[in-house]
Amino acid sequence: MNATEITTQITTAANILNIDKWDYGASFSNDYSVQVDRGAAKQLKASQKQVITLRVWNKENLVGITTTSDLSKTGIKKALKQANIASEFGNKNEFTDFSPLAKDPIQVKEVDKKNPLGIKKLLKILREAESKLIESHEAIKSIPYNGLSESFYERIYANSDGALRNYSKSQAAIYLYARAEEKDKKPRSSGSVKLGYGVEDIDIESCIKEAAKKTIAHLDYSSIKTGKYLVCLSPEAFLTLMNAFSSIFNARSIIDGVSLSDKNSIGDLISIPALNIYDDGLNEKNISSAPFDGEGTPTKKLSLINKGKLENFLHSESTAKIFNTIPTGHAGLGSKVSVSPDWLVIEKSNECSDLNMALEHKNYQGNFVYIEELNAIHAGVRASQGSFSLPFEGWLYNNGKKRSIESATVAGDIKYLLKNIINIENEEELTTSGISPHVWINAVSYTHLTLPTKA
Repeated sequence: MNATEITTQITTAANILNIDKWDYGASFSNDYSVQVDRGAAKQLKASQKQVITLRVWNKENLVGITTTSDLSKTGIKKALKQANIASEFGNKNEFTDFSPLAKDPIQVKEVDKKNPLGIKKLLKILREAESKLIESHEAIKSIPYNGLSESFYERIYANSDGALRNYSKSQAAIYLYARAEEKDKKPRSSGSVKLGYGVEDIDIESCIKEAAKKTIAHLDYSSIKTGKYLVCLSPEAFLTLMNAFSSIFNARSIIDGVSLSDKNSIGDLISIPALNIYDDGLNEKNISSAPFDGEGTPTKKLSLINKGKLENFLHSESTAKIFNTIPTGHAGLGSKVSVSPDWLVIEKSNECSDLNMALEHKNYQGNFVYIEELNAIHAGVRASQGSFSLPFEGWLYNNGKKRSIESATVAGDIKYLLKNIINIENEEELTTSGISPHVWINAVSYTHLTLPTKA
């Protein structure tokens, strides 16, 4: 069933039920994934999914919502009835409407959709990758976390006011996390993730080499002593932190009282002037880009921090109405409309005279800690308070030589961190979650490695 057919079917059922105002978001996907364990198939999945989320407005303009996978005439009619009943219990304190931009033009990135390889071929490719990674070094004993997947999906949004838009795409991913063991040493793990529009687009050989190199390097480790350290955050690590604290930019979080920002924070200097941050869901390097959000609002590039100042919030239709602005294309569609960033891009602004340009992670000869990857994000971040305490994978550099750090935790305050950036490197790197350069922080450590909460 295509977008027009589904919309026509919903329109017909709504007319029969005397429902005048409705919208829906639909998702159709074919997903294939495999995992292996020393060559043996560990998990094989192939699924076809179809889900429609329907919203109905009653005569008092209250909203009810339901979700169904039954796309028959009977199933859709039943879902509309349920949503209509649910509308009697809608939120009387916050009125939701159609996005005023739901019929505006959208930018659909033209990419070739790949044909599915299927479970059998995926399994063969992953087995070979696992074998090559184990054979790459005698210390690598297993690849406990691995997977290869491909997805083919279509997204639709339509409403009773005449909005109708859809897009389709393919996406593939591989992840390989190896475990290395040597006598009298603790096992060490690391890995690599690669994405593509199809499996054939993924550089699997580079994924194998990167996973092997990182894992083996971590075998040469030592504990870190209490003391003062200069800290360099990898692009992945800095993006992880900014996504973890994206409630700073999130209008929904502000309304719910769980953000460090408030309605009047626009224009506040929240970082050093050298920092720019954008949300750019349409970036040509974003494999997962979507031309519109859950409410049909077009996706766009949005400046969040400009020269250190907070410039915009992320909005749904309802939060934009409260803030007297327009939606930004960051809404989900569910029982409570969520707001979230798409794809962050970090860059250095032209206000960078106060940066220490000598700090380059590839050639700096002094002592510093390099944080490669942050872990346990959900457990270790208190976004509403601005604090974090996170285990990490990283390195202690001393006069150009590096050694893996054993079992350390970095803790601190995001407001302190943003205002104590001392360099943003020139080279930006593409990651699976966005684009960022390396970022240097002036830090103090205690009880392993800790960024202070106060200057």
